[in-house]
Amino acid sequence: MNNNNYDVVIIGGSYAGLSAALALGRALFNVLIIDSGRPCNQQTPHSHNFLTQDGVEPAVIAEKALKQALIYPGVNLLADKVISVAGTDGRFDVMTEGGEAVHAKKLLFATGIRDIMPDIPGLAECWGISAIHCPYCHGYEYKGVATGLLANGDEAADHAAFLSNWTDNLTVYTNGESVISLDKQQMLADLQVKIVETTVQRLKHDSGKLESVILANGSEIPISALYVRLPFEQHTPVLENIGCRLTKQGYIEVDETRQTSVAGIYAAGDNMSPMRSVSGAVASGTMAGVFISRQLITERNLSRTRPRV
Repeated sequence: MNNNNYDVVIIGGSYAGLSAALALGRALFNVLIIDSGRPCNQQTPHSHNFLTQDGVEPAVIAEKALKQALIYPGVNLLADKVISVAGTDGRFDVMTEGGEAVHAKKLLFATGIRDIMPDIPGLAECWGISAIHCPYCHGYEYKGVATGLLANGDEAADHAAFLSNWTDNLTVYTNGESVISLDKQQMLADLQVKIVETTVQRLKHDSGKLESVILANGSEIPISALYVRLPFEQHTPVLENIGCRLTKQGYIEVDETRQTSVAGIYAAGDNMSPMRSVSGAVASGTMAGVFISRQLITERNLSRTRPRV
């Protein structure tokens, strides 16, 4: 690397990070994207609900986005992983796993989140393919087929009622004793949504495409899609180590300008919003890039303006 001083270091080079880099590059700022190359949707075959990109493979969108961002002279890429951040607004010091030390006036975390998989054989292999999280991203492709929801409690019942828009062949797998209230059970019965309390032993699939749910009692239930509401954690502890607060739900706390609880540090994408989609991440990254650039311009102009007497 020929330069280690930047206006902005973006940690995470997927859709939100690249979108922010594009906005900042077009605003004439010097940007470094540091990315470890492990997007959370790496198994997902197609992206949907993204105007002009509907049905395109996510990796293809990311590759095209990177090429477009790097056209701008101020945008740079480092394939590495950030291991520590120190400093304050105007001078942050970033260390990488590969031993690089870089400095920035502002930081943007576009690091996404890490899904925490339950110990169900086959689930990880199906995740993003036929074990899915969002009906707006995947529901059309699985409309009308045998579908499951792996969840428990009244929130699961409400989500099942919502999912019934896409299929009338829906089963809630509570993976153990149901804690769904009687009122919600009746609601599901009225919608002809079944409840299965037997523990899920494994998922039978062919290269990530679900074929059936195998229960602990030996029963095998044919299924084509399974919605799963997974717990998650932030992809990196670095942001908390420098003092960025999280919400009760586990997302990075940001204000209307996408700035975190630490001055000069911003966040964009899945790490600060439950709206997990490529289009949502792109929009979030663009806004973060705009707000960061506006702050940098304001600070630069203030430093050049003579105090009035």
